[in-house]
Amino acid sequence: MSTLSSHTDSLFGVRGSTQEIEESRILAPKFDRDGLLPCVVTNEKGGAVLMFAYMNADALARTIETGEAHYWSRSRGELWRKGATSGHVQKVIDLRIDCDQDALWMTVEQVGAACHAGYQSCFYRSIALGGVVAAESPGLSFAETEKVFDPRTVYGKN
Repeated sequence: MSTLSSHTDSLFGVRGSTQEIEESRILAPKFDRDGLLPCVVTNEKGGAVLMFAYMNADALARTIETGEAHYWSRSRGELWRKGATSGHVQKVIDLRIDCDQDALWMTVEQVGAACHAGYQSCFYRSIALGGVVAAESPGLSFAETEKVFDPRTVYGKN
């Protein structure tokens, strides 16, 4: 199931040699077999990691065109603009691609919260280090203890 659409394929360059990919000024993303590119998103204020998501060619093109973050939802099978429902949009400050053009790093001005669970960041829990790993051990602690919003109010779900 490819999430690539034909109209955006022509927006990106053809992938050439390793040197061309790593040294040229041509954007030629290497989407995975499902047509997706992983994207780590950080906050411009302080650099905290806010979330991890995927972009397909449409999402990447719309992000570039609008200056607002768009992603491909694997669970819903659709394109989505971050904040379309909650109002918690991400205004792109910087969008970078790695050396072999198969991963993105985006710095954003986050309006409201990034996480649909109500926390500022999707990375709101820390993994306990140095202990024994077992299914019954908690293993996680909350690095963020306050939610920015109530997801039940915004999304109408329990």
